[in-house]
Amino acid sequence: MDKVVSSAREAVADVPDGAVLAVGGFGLCGVPIALIGALLEQGASRLTTISNNCGVDDQALGVLLYAGRITRTISSFVGGNKELARLYLSGQLEVELTPQGTLAERLRAGGAGIPAFYTPTGVGTLVADGGIPVRYTPEGAVAQVSKPKELREFDGRQYVLETALTADFG
Repeated sequence: MDKVVSSAREAVADVPDGAVLAVGGFGLCGVPIALIGALLEQGASRLTTISNNCGVDDQALGVLLYAGRITRTISSFVGGNKELARLYLSGQLEVELTPQGTLAERLRAGGAGIPAFYTPTGVGTLVADGGIPVRYTPEGAVAQVSKPKELREFDGRQYVLETALTADFG
C-alpha cells in the first residue's frame, strides 16, 4: 500500500467524525502541527485523542480543543491547558489519565495485537483502585469516575491489568 500523499490536507481527508487519533509528540516537541492544522480545516469532530497531552491553549492539539473538536482524551499529562481544564470541569470533555510509560505500552500492545498486560505502575493509587474523575456534569459535579482495575500477584508483587489502546488513525 502506498501511504505517500501530496499534502497534509490529503492525509487527513478521510478522518471521520468520532475517530480515535493517536497523536505523537511530547509536550510541544515532535507534534504533527501541519496535520493538526489540516484536520482543523477539514472539520472532523467528536474526536478521541490518545496523546501524552492535549496541547496548550493555542498550539498542537489545543487548536482542536479550542474548536470543540475533541470530546475525549487519553493522556498522561493535562496541566498547562486552561481550555482543557474548562471543558473537563464543565462536563464537555472526558479525560482518561494514564501514567506515561503505561500509555506508551498500551499503544504498543494495541499495535502488536496484545489485548492487555500487567504492570506494577499504578498499584496502590487511584489508577488501579478507580475513582479518578473522568467526566463532570455541567454543574461541576462528578458524573463518572474511573473503574477499579484487576490486580494480580506475581512472585509476591502486585500488578495492575492495563488494556491495550488502538486508534483509527495515527
